[in-house]
Amino acid sequence: MQRQDIRNIAIIAHVDHGKTTLVDGMLKQSGTFRDPSHVVERILDSNDLERERGITILAKQTAVTYRGVVVNIVDTPGHADFGGEVERILSMVDGALLVVDAHEGPMPQTRYVLQKALKAGLRPIVVLNKMDREGAQPQEVHEAVLELFVDLEASDEQLDFPVLYASAKQGIAARTPDLSASRTLEPLLDTILDVIPYPVGDDQAPLQILVTTLDHDDYVGRLAIGRVRQGTLKAGQVVAVAHASGEIERVRPSKLFGRMGLNRIELSSVTVGDIVTLAGLSTVTIGDTITDPETPQPLPPITVDEPTLTILVGVNTSPFAGQEGQFVTSRHLRERLYREQERNVALKVEDTDDAEVFRVSGRGELHIGILLEEMRREGYEMEVSKPEVILRQTPEGLMEPMERLFLDVPDEYVGTVMELLGPRKAVMVAMGQAGPNQTRLEFVISARGLLGFRSAFINQTRGYGVMNHLFAGYEPYTGAIDEMPRGALVAIETGTATSYALDNAQERGVLFIGPGTPVYAGMVVGENSRPTDLEINVCKKKHVTNMRNANAEEGIRLTPPRTLTLDQALEYVNADELVEITPKNVRLRKATLDPHQRKRERIQRQA
Repeated sequence: MQRQDIRNIAIIAHVDHGKTTLVDGMLKQSGTFRDPSHVVERILDSNDLERERGITILAKQTAVTYRGVVVNIVDTPGHADFGGEVERILSMVDGALLVVDAHEGPMPQTRYVLQKALKAGLRPIVVLNKMDREGAQPQEVHEAVLELFVDLEASDEQLDFPVLYASAKQGIAARTPDLSASRTLEPLLDTILDVIPYPVGDDQAPLQILVTTLDHDDYVGRLAIGRVRQGTLKAGQVVAVAHASGEIERVRPSKLFGRMGLNRIELSSVTVGDIVTLAGLSTVTIGDTITDPETPQPLPPITVDEPTLTILVGVNTSPFAGQEGQFVTSRHLRERLYREQERNVALKVEDTDDAEVFRVSGRGELHIGILLEEMRREGYEMEVSKPEVILRQTPEGLMEPMERLFLDVPDEYVGTVMELLGPRKAVMVAMGQAGPNQTRLEFVISARGLLGFRSAFINQTRGYGVMNHLFAGYEPYTGAIDEMPRGALVAIETGTATSYALDNAQERGVLFIGPGTPVYAGMVVGENSRPTDLEINVCKKKHVTNMRNANAEEGIRLTPPRTLTLDQALEYVNADELVEITPKNVRLRKATLDPHQRKRERIQRQA
């Protein structure tokens, strides 16, 4: 069966190269909206975190109709930490729209997502976006993209990719760098119809649908999303769910849905090439195959790269526990984490010997940080340990994950950045110009060396540095990394911080809190200027006398505190500390709150 009335395509790109904006233009120009002028930007970035950070976190599917052909479009994340989303989605499509910034050219994550697409055998179309940007250099970027394809060992067919030039913001695409002759994205849509293969399969064969995404609806429950590889499915038909464990379960989907624009539309039947959403399958998980109950034919389950970073997530045990969160017990935490594991295949959740602590492993600090941020916004309270890199014991010895680090740095900060990376055992592999007065540095560094590096890099480059990194496989363990010891200012008393006490404390280091902040004994309230911990009383009040003094508090000038975000706290936390996460606050605390017990533990470690 040849489905010439349908095309399935994924949009892939580096972060902030404009793929979600390009989807906006396609949706608006296809007539999806009655009045496109009132539609918000980045329509598919529906998640609050996606809008705040300007990145795509979850892969999302939409569809437009052009010249009688349904074009299913999947918007994928551009950040390598969410590569699990990319790998799952690429199994649903036949082609890939690679969006590259016409000024910046191929960036590290361009390489990552393109590598996955070429490995999946997808037919590519290259779009050089932001042609209206000052400094656009389409000829040089085109050559760089071609070099990247060759470097990634693309097939002869994949190397023969068409190139279009676009301004996604203006909704214009053209076949030449001169955009003045075009007013719409029609040249791009025409190219999709001409180049992207249409689905082919046997609609009479036993049904096969590989579940690649899970969703949830408040009315119909769990939703399973996948592409029909072969066969036909009608509404009300009994199917078999072939689980990864080998178990076969007979079920009847309650509804079949497709996509048109942003709307979910109910269907009576689906066949080869359709991307379908099935409701009523309460036990289905990602990687399961929905197949014919009489002659089940399971498909190979989805495989993704293994996690490289792990943390411990436990019940909040601080004195302020339960004051802000709605979900505070280990049962709540366990249910939420395992529910996340079902739809986030790159995440791994395990129980530990402690019933109130769970081990969560992911692809990077951003991957895990986004999960924790989502949980705190949903009303969860928890405490989290310092992230640790996952090491592997092999016959060749101990192996550790390595990263390829790419830095764009103003020329005057190159020496400072090199000094930062020296103790972290980074090896430089390339150095060149990234633009006027900008140097591009490329290093190979262990994932351990990257922990906590982002904050130091941004501070040292005054926010002008740009950092990207890619997983580069496992290599032999490079030995211990000498970290600069960092001391903490630790509260010794529970109460409310006062200006008087903080005025004395700020001479000792950098404060994380301001006056009026509730604190408890064992809470980290700042960074000590010396490499040892210092216990201080930030709740001390000025001695009151019976002498009236109108200028009693005059003269206190507090430096604004350094407020840590969740991501910064995960980078900053020490091995003997925890990050307390609640819906309204992110606090650092010592793992052992009792100062006497902390002293005994320190003596035991030294012994």
